[in-house]
Amino acid sequence: MNSPKDFSLSRRDFLRASGALIVSVSMTGLVTDALAQIGPNKPPLVPGELDSWVAVLKDGSVSAFFGKIDMGHCLDVAIAQIVAEELDVGFERVTVFQGDTATSCNQGGASGSFGISAGAKPLRNAAAEARRILVAGASRQLNVPAEQLTVSDGVVSGGGKRVSYAELIGGKFFNSKVEWNKEIGNFMDIKVQAKLKSPSEYKVVGKSFRRRDVPGKVFGTSDWITEISLPGMLHARVIRPVIAGSVPLKVDADSIRKIPGAKVVREKNFLAVVAPKEWDAVRAARELKVEWSAGTNPFPAMEKLYDHIRAAKVVKAETETNKGDVEAVFKTAARIVEAEYHWPFQSHASMGPGCAVADVKKDSATLWTGSQKPHYARDGIAKLLDLPPDKVRGIWVMGPGSYGRNDGGDAAIDAALLSKLTGKPVRVQGSRADATAWDPKGPASVHRARAALDGTGKVIAYEYISKGFSRIDTANNEADPRDSLAGHELGMAPNPAMGFGTPEDNYAFASRRLGWEAIAPLLNRSSPLRTAHLRDPVGPDIHFGSEQFIDELAVATGEDAVAFRLKYASKPRAAAAIKAAAEKAGWQTRVSGTAKSSGEIQSGRGISYTERRGTVVATIAEIEVNRRTGRIWAKKFTVAHDCGIIINPQGLTQCIEGNVIHGLSRTILEEVRFDNNSVTSVDWASYPIVEIKDAPETIDVVLINHPEIAPSGAGEPSIRSIPAAIANAFFDATGVRLRTAPLTPARVLAALAGAKA
Repeated sequence: MNSPKDFSLSRRDFLRASGALIVSVSMTGLVTDALAQIGPNKPPLVPGELDSWVAVLKDGSVSAFFGKIDMGHCLDVAIAQIVAEELDVGFERVTVFQGDTATSCNQGGASGSFGISAGAKPLRNAAAEARRILVAGASRQLNVPAEQLTVSDGVVSGGGKRVSYAELIGGKFFNSKVEWNKEIGNFMDIKVQAKLKSPSEYKVVGKSFRRRDVPGKVFGTSDWITEISLPGMLHARVIRPVIAGSVPLKVDADSIRKIPGAKVVREKNFLAVVAPKEWDAVRAARELKVEWSAGTNPFPAMEKLYDHIRAAKVVKAETETNKGDVEAVFKTAARIVEAEYHWPFQSHASMGPGCAVADVKKDSATLWTGSQKPHYARDGIAKLLDLPPDKVRGIWVMGPGSYGRNDGGDAAIDAALLSKLTGKPVRVQGSRADATAWDPKGPASVHRARAALDGTGKVIAYEYISKGFSRIDTANNEADPRDSLAGHELGMAPNPAMGFGTPEDNYAFASRRLGWEAIAPLLNRSSPLRTAHLRDPVGPDIHFGSEQFIDELAVATGEDAVAFRLKYASKPRAAAAIKAAAEKAGWQTRVSGTAKSSGEIQSGRGISYTERRGTVVATIAEIEVNRRTGRIWAKKFTVAHDCGIIINPQGLTQCIEGNVIHGLSRTILEEVRFDNNSVTSVDWASYPIVEIKDAPETIDVVLINHPEIAPSGAGEPSIRSIPAAIANAFFDATGVRLRTAPLTPARVLAALAGAKA
C-alpha cells in the first residue's frame, strides 16, 4: 500500500518522481531545457495545454493523463491503445494516469458510456499533435524532410538516419498551446494541427489487449479506498435515523463514554461518532443513545407504490417524439392493443459500502474517494468548505464499484465535513445496511403503452408514456453538497431536478408519440428513497416495457418476434444487429408462446432490440422456468452489439458480459423493499443479487465493427436490452405475461397460478 505521503505530491513533483519532466518543444519547434520548465515556467493544468494530456518520459515511455476513471470496463487499456496508435509507440509503453485532479483535467467523470466516445477524443488528438511536433523536431535534427520520415515504436527514421523520442525530448515539456471549446463543458475536445490516422492505418487499435487491473485484484496487490490510512486519522460512522424524516432531538454522549477515544460530532441535524480505532467507532455508533423526532409515515405501503405513481400529480412532462396525428389514428383503428408495465426502486448494491478519506486543513484539503467522478467530488468538497477548487485535491482510488451516483458520493461529503469539524483526517465507511438503505435509488415507474392496428394487422399508431420519480432528483455527481444527505442534514436547500426518459425512436410506425412524466419525491430531504442515476439511467426500466410491448404486438398480429422487428426497424444497422443475433442464436421462426413445453421445467426464448446514443444492441435470451419453484434460469444470452469502431474486442466483450449479468440480476431479483417509514431491504438476504448458481451457461457476443463510424459507447447500452429479452422468453415458455419487475420466484408462481385459475 502506498503511504499517504505518496498521495500528496504536487503535479510537478508527481511528474518529476515518475521521470517525466514533460516533453518540451515550443510552438517554434525549439527544444528547451527541462530545468527551465520547473516551477513558474511549467504549463498550467488546463485543457488548452498539450502538457495536460500527454508526456514522453526520459526513457521514451509515455504518460497519458485521463480525466475520467475506469471501473473494470478495460477503458484505461483502450485509452492506452489510442494514444499508442497516434504516437506510434508500443502499447506496453503507455501508462494511463486517471482520476486525480492534480494530474488531469475534468472530463466529466465515468458515466453515460462516454469513456471512449467523448473521453478519448482529446487524448487521441493530443497524441497525434505530440507526434507531429516530434517528427518536426526530428526533421530538423536529421536534416530530412518530415514527409520522408517514418515512426516505429517511438523511433523516427529516414534518409538512413534515426532518432528516438527520448533522444529528442526526454523529460521536457511541450509548452504547446491547443485549442479547446469551453462551450461543450467537460465533454471536451481539443483542436490540433496534426492529421489523425485513418482506420486503415491502425496497428494497435482494433486488437485485443488484456486488462491491467485484473492481477492486482486477484492477488490483492492493488490499492483500495478502504486501505487509505493517514497519521492521526479518525474513523467515523455517520448515524442516520431509523425512521425517514426524523431528526435528532437529544444525544446522550455519556452512553459511549467508556469506548476509548469515542466522541460525538454533531452539526445541526448531521450526527456522527468518531474514534481512533475503527471497531470503536462501530461500537459507538451502535451504543449511542439518540432521541429522534416522531416519524411522519412519508412512504405509501409498498403494495400501493404503483397506485401512488399513477395518481401522483405530474410535476414535469415532455413529449420527445410526436409524429403524425396519433389521436386521430386511434379513433379509426380496427383494433387497439394496450398494456402497462411496472419497474421498482432499485439499489446500486455495490460490492461494499461507500468509503472516503478527507484531510481538511485551514486553507486546503485532500480527498481520497471511490466515487466515479473525483473531479466533481473535489468541486463539492470545495463548496462545502468554502475553498477555491484549486485548493482541494481529489484522488480516485479503486473502491467497491459503482453503477452511477451511489453512496460513495455521500461518503466523500461526510468525510470532508467531519475532518473540518474535528480538525483531523477522517475516514468514513458505512455498513452494508447503510449502503443499501441510504444510497440514491434508481426510480420506480409505471409505463403505459398502446398501439392502433388497421384491418390487416399493420401498426398505424403507437404511444408509449413513462411516469415515475425523477432520475435526477439527486444530481448524478457530487459537485454540489446540496445533493448529499449531509447537505440536507445541515439545512441546505434541496437541489432537485425533474427528468425521466423515453425509448429510442427505433421503429418506423407512421404515427407515434413517446413521452415521459415525472412526479415529486416521496420525501423532499434526507430520504432513503431519493432517486438518482443507476446504470443506464431508466434505460432498463423503460425498455422492459417497450420491448415487451413490441413482442405483444407481434403476438397480437400473429407474427414472429424477429420478423416483426425487422418489418418495422427504421435503420439498416438495426436490422443488421437483429439478424446477427438471430443467426448466432439459431432462431427458429414462429409466433412466441406457441411452442410451450410441458412438465416442471419449461423453456423459452425472447428477443429485445434497443439503441442508446447510436449504439445498437439486439439480445436473445434463452431461459428455463421451474413451475414448481418459480425460479427463472437464464441459460444463454446472445448479444449482437454495434458501437461503431471497436478499440479492443476482448475488453468490449467483457464489458458486455458485465452488462448482461447486472441486467439479469436487476430483472429477476432486485427490488428495494420499504414500509411507511424506512427502507427494509438492508442486506443480501433482503436485497439479493445474482449468485454463481444464477449465472448463464453461455453468453455469446457478436461484435459488429464499423471502423468508419465514430465510437458511441458500450458501458451501458446492452443492459437495457436484458430485462425485456428475459420477460419475452418467459412468455414464450409459459404463455403468461409478467409486466412487473423483478421476475422473482414469488411473482412467477403467482402469475402461473393466476393464469391456471
